[in-house]
Amino acid sequence: MVSVVICVDFGSTFTKASLVDLAEGRIAAAAEHRTTIGTDVLDGYDACVAALVEQDVRAADARTLACSSAGGGLRIAVVGNEELVTAEAGRRVALSSGGKVVAVLAASRGDDPVTVVQSEPDVVLLTGGTDGGNRDAILTCARALAEVWRGPVVVAGNVDARADVAGILAHHPLVVAPNIVPRIGVLTPDGARAAIRELFLSHVIGGKHLSSRADFPAMVRGPTPDLVLTGVELLAEVAGDVAVVDVGGATTDVHSVVELDPEDSGLSREVVATTRVTRTVEGDLGMRWSAVTTAEAAGRDDLAEAAVRRREDVGFVPESDAELDLDEQLAREAVGLALRRHAGRSRVVVSPEGRVIERSGKDLREVDLLVGSGGVLRHGRSGVAARVLAGSTGEVEGGWQLPRRAGVVVDEQYVLAAAGLLAAEHRDAARRLVGQLASAIPSAI
Repeated sequence: MVSVVICVDFGSTFTKASLVDLAEGRIAAAAEHRTTIGTDVLDGYDACVAALVEQDVRAADARTLACSSAGGGLRIAVVGNEELVTAEAGRRVALSSGGKVVAVLAASRGDDPVTVVQSEPDVVLLTGGTDGGNRDAILTCARALAEVWRGPVVVAGNVDARADVAGILAHHPLVVAPNIVPRIGVLTPDGARAAIRELFLSHVIGGKHLSSRADFPAMVRGPTPDLVLTGVELLAEVAGDVAVVDVGGATTDVHSVVELDPEDSGLSREVVATTRVTRTVEGDLGMRWSAVTTAEAAGRDDLAEAAVRRREDVGFVPESDAELDLDEQLAREAVGLALRRHAGRSRVVVSPEGRVIERSGKDLREVDLLVGSGGVLRHGRSGVAARVLAGSTGEVEGGWQLPRRAGVVVDEQYVLAAAGLLAAEHRDAARRLVGQLASAIPSAI
């Protein structure tokens, strides 16, 4: 009987490994090593396993499940027809699939398909049309795409055009998924999300040449952000409405799972519907590669020098209190901006129906649990979470739809990624893992 499983995240900078005791649903041992992109990513993995064995001998024979964002992660280009409908829907689905969206092309805008190649995606998501609607748009996009792109494609558009689109792209690695916009005002991402993961495993992992060993693709289950989002969905089953903000070196990601209120008349009608599960990625907000743009976006000229130093030395580790203070200030700005962009704001507007509340973004005000993640929070000084999240929780001026009374916790043991990896085969253990985070709910801020 399997008693332990090793869960590994091959990150862009560090490879993180945890030995999970399945019966107890807890992290029995943990290790990390700088990701060995320059040689073979499994060199760093081997070092992590050796460290796990030193802590718990059961790791020597344990099975490994892994996720990966090494080598640039999953790069997705979206090709659609209408900029504000299928192209925007495709962008949202690509993000929820754990990808970095490198291009969004809208045929109606006259975008040149050549830019797909120029963006160097791993996968192209082709969308277009509602079911039973006009077939011409997605067929035109498919023909244009076939002329410039030979890589993997996920088709998730008008169901009536599937066969013809598949014929046009017959020589491509191809997965056909259900339409992500079957009708106006409806967004169904799950089928396309699964298809993107399938192509990531079958074509992207091997194509990045991260390892020469056969056991690497055998252990990888999907892109890291996708598995983390699965962990967040599992957490929501235990904790209610949740949001997670993960501040990294290059990006700051926000994941949220919030039950939508169909009776909420304050929401304006949306062409592309808000979904219960949402992920946003802010590519200009981060602690190292994006430190300069973080300071600029926040209007913090006083952080400019520190930001440049961190961008030029992405391996910089602060040691003095002064440098730790600067890291926390950068993190506070990145987290605050990322949460505001994700949550949007509400405002009173005058319409023909009278005064109504108009909202943008994902309303996080009633979130029960806010989870912080990222090295600056996991390895920070005592009280770092409260300092970094100051100004992004509670009653915030400006109409921002930020968490008002959420419990706050830091994912110190990196359980969300591990839970996402375990969810399919060891769901009970995964639920117990995320239950550790849910215990923070009573400590409302």
